[in-house]
Amino acid sequence: MSKLHIIARYQIHPGQLEEFKKVARECLAVVKAKDTDTLQYDSYFNADQTICVAMETYPDSSAVLVHLGNLGDLLGKLLAISDFSAEIYGNPSEDLQQAITGLDVTSYTYFQGLVPAGPMV
Repeated sequence: MSKLHIIARYQIHPGQLEEFKKVARECLAVVKAKDTDTLQYDSYFNADQTICVAMETYPDSSAVLVHLGNLGDLLGKLLAISDFSAEIYGNPSEDLQQAITGLDVTSYTYFQGLVPAGPMV
């Protein structure tokens, strides 16, 4: 299975909610304009808007790398005003694993499901 699902969590620093929303809106505009292969990019807030969860889906690792490149400094702005962690579901490439080195990201490799994924690893 080459498709990757990502759940990114942002614990927003106190007093930074409006700035976070502003930058997040800019991120979505970039995704819509430049990310031709992004399949899902949805954001959710908890009840008190201290945590934002982004659910993302990409056809492969290359699309994630393009996405990261397109967001560039905007992602850096989000990381400056929130505590970030993420989970990747799928089999990220070596290039993607290197690109996210130093970030709080946990990867989970595909095991089984309703959609055939090809040979098991």
